[in-house]
Amino acid sequence: MRGFKVISKEAFEKDNGLNYEAIVLPKRATVSSAGYDFILPYDLELVSGASAIIKTGVKAYMEKDEFLMVVIRSSLGFKNNLRLKNQVGIIDSDYYGNSENEGHIMIAIKNEGNSNVLLQKGSKVAQGIFMKYLVISDEKETNLKRIGGIGSTDVTKL
Repeated sequence: MRGFKVISKEAFEKDNGLNYEAIVLPKRATVSSAGYDFILPYDLELVSGASAIIKTGVKAYMEKDEFLMVVIRSSLGFKNNLRLKNQVGIIDSDYYGNSENEGHIMIAIKNEGNSNVLLQKGSKVAQGIFMKYLVISDEKETNLKRIGGIGSTDVTKL
């Protein structure tokens, strides 16, 4: 099973105080689309050279051996010279429901162009693609559990 849910209203308002009702769950544009489009829940202006963290209000659940890869929409890269600050975002299956932020997916974006870019509420800003991964055959099972949020994989023993 895999999919998307909205984070709690309390967590969203704590993070940014924006309109909770503006959150839209990611969806595919066509039957053959690999990526689920993340929708911007508020207007965002990025001046040339500026960065921002987009707080989507969304979390993703998936199987233990899967991850969600987040990439910039190609149209924003080609037309507006925008990129993800980390180039590719990886959302691990155990990020969902973590105690720090419930698994809130936040997208760090940067304007590498010479012009300001206005992204309007409702714009498609990134795509999430669910993928399986493999592990090496002689890996020992770990008893560590994630306790950190974005940009962290802090752990504790189970």
